[in-house]
Amino acid sequence: MQPALKRAFFAFVLASIVLVSFAALLQQQKNLGTVTTNPYCLLALPASFSLNRGAVNQASFNNGTRAQIYNYIKSNPGVQFRGICASLSLPVGLAQYHLGVLVKAGLVSFIRDGRYKRFFPSKKFSKKEMLTISLLRHETAKRILEALLNKKQLSHGELAGEVSITSQALTWQMKRLGKTEFVLQANEGLKTIYSLDEASAPLLKKYMTLVEEKA
Repeated sequence: MQPALKRAFFAFVLASIVLVSFAALLQQQKNLGTVTTNPYCLLALPASFSLNRGAVNQASFNNGTRAQIYNYIKSNPGVQFRGICASLSLPVGLAQYHLGVLVKAGLVSFIRDGRYKRFFPSKKFSKKEMLTISLLRHETAKRILEALLNKKQLSHGELAGEVSITSQALTWQMKRLGKTEFVLQANEGLKTIYSLDEASAPLLKKYMTLVEEKA
């Protein structure tokens, strides 16, 4: 056998031994109820190797920090990553690691809100509900929607006065809100009139209350 082929053969054998040993170790940990859910370790396993989802989920709560993060997200759906770190006094790197484990285990999901991510307990909210909560966690947007809920219909100037912002600031806010299904816009002569989509009002009321309680 040529030297190059020998080296390749021995490298393959060594890699196979390491992989088999690692898989055996994970299986042993599984039997002991201490399965690792490190997403980087899981990437090293072959596609055919799988862990019991229930065991992984249970193992995710064997760590006090992970349980603390999950419970905080459950109590504050739509919280941003920085909010988790600040409220729980966790270093950024540590919070990133444990959030990665929870997401990998299917216990936590997230949606993007501009440059940020907002976290939710998995399977508790629909995507529309998560988007609604994320929108309401922007204080100015929440005040605008609350004013329209209370007054039903407001002109541009009246709405700016209700939420105590300038006309220019309201124009910027309405460009974003206009992309949602919540706010309707109509023109009456030179006036711009805003109102809420009636079908969306119950959803906004429901989650406005939740956001205010968890603020």
